[in-house]
Formats: sequence, structure tokens, C-alpha cells
Amino acid sequence: MKDLDDATRTELEAAAFRRLLEHLRERTDVQNIDLMNLAGFCRNCLSNWLKDAADARQVPLSKDESRTYVYGMPYEEWKTRHQKDASPAQLDQFEKSKPGH
Repeated sequence: MKDLDDATRTELEAAAFRRLLEHLRERTDVQNIDLMNLAGFCRNCLSNWLKDAADARQVPLSKDESRTYVYGMPYEEWKTRHQKDASPAQLDQFEKSKPGH
């Protein structure tokens, strides 16, 4: 991708990001804690990164708006529909995966 101009690179990156969001919206069976335990990030991280990017460019975007964009619906609705309680094993793995452990 080194030969691409900045605009094309940005368009490709944006398309990949949108596809990632689409994939995560389809895979509601994959819990955020699973993503955190395996990859070190989750849907909430993506929404926080989106908000950070907006803040850095002084683009008004609330935390709720960024989460709704990432989840494809309001966060509370997604939690009600799809979020399950984490198992003790998932919570243990999460604690062990934190930096410094």
C-alpha cells in the first residue's frame, strides 16, 4: 500500500473499518469479553477510538453516538438483546490478560 495516495489509502482503510463493524454487528454471538480476551480490544474500544478521533479533529461526537455507530443500535439495546453474563473463566482470563499480570 506504499504506492497509494493518501486519499485512496484512507478510503480503503475506511471501507475495511466499515466491513469490520458490519461483521461485528452480524456476530452478536461473539461477546465483548471474548474479543478482549483474544484480541485485547472490543466494540467499546472501537467506539472510544472513534470518539477520540472525532475529539482530536474537534468534530462533535458523543460517547453514546459513537457507540450507536459501532453497535448499529443504542448500546443499552444491544446489551439487552445480545450481552450475556461473563463466565468465571472468562473473567479470570480477562484479569490475567491485563498488563502487569
